[in-house]
Amino acid sequence: MKRLLKWSLRIAVLGLAVVALLLFFRNDILRVVAERQIQAQTGLDVKIGRFSSGLFSPVVTAENVRIYNPPEFGGSEFLVVPDLHIEIDAEALAHEKLRFKLLRVNIAELSIVKNLAGETNLVVMFAKMPRGKTSIPGLHVSGKKFKFEDIDMLNLSVGTLHFVDLKHPEKNRDVRIDVENQPFPNVQGQADLGVIAGVLWLHGGGAAGIPPGELLDLVQACMHAKTAGAGDRTEQPAPAGN
Repeated sequence: MKRLLKWSLRIAVLGLAVVALLLFFRNDILRVVAERQIQAQTGLDVKIGRFSSGLFSPVVTAENVRIYNPPEFGGSEFLVVPDLHIEIDAEALAHEKLRFKLLRVNIAELSIVKNLAGETNLVVMFAKMPRGKTSIPGLHVSGKKFKFEDIDMLNLSVGTLHFVDLKHPEKNRDVRIDVENQPFPNVQGQADLGVIAGVLWLHGGGAAGIPPGELLDLVQACMHAKTAGAGDRTEQPAPAGN
């Protein structure tokens, strides 16, 4: 009996130590899990500098998020996000609905690349995403579909768009958008994406000679690629300057 009690105490102490370590390093563990999930969904390498989430809290913050293009698109940085903050409506989530109270995104750099075959990285990325894992307007996680409702407040910052043509590098160009902490309340659908694209165009694209509808056309092409599947890539918008 004494030996059993002794081993029980040891197991309890060990269990408490494991729990303490998990709590202490939970953000590092969640960071690795988040990196693997993003890579599984997009097929792209990703590095997250810092990841934090409160215990039992629907609030997530990530810093220095870097997603990389695949080799056929040069292997350079595709997306650089210094700050990403998400606050989800927990009550809606319990009813399998995806509603963001706040989504704050700071996109420092976004590279839109056209490869040697004439494909655009954004469109190909959406087309290659595993079917049944993500969909518009919803998200599939662990066999459950969470229906997207809205974003109460989108706080968006955008720095520079890099337009890269691997076949015709003379057409490469950088466009400064310089949108900082621009609020977009009640984001619900494609019409709101049009408003956001218009704001981005006015801040930088218009002065750089980008046609007004090009940013929205690219978003719509990505949606079409996801819906149609990886085989439908015949018509894709080219980066600005083509």
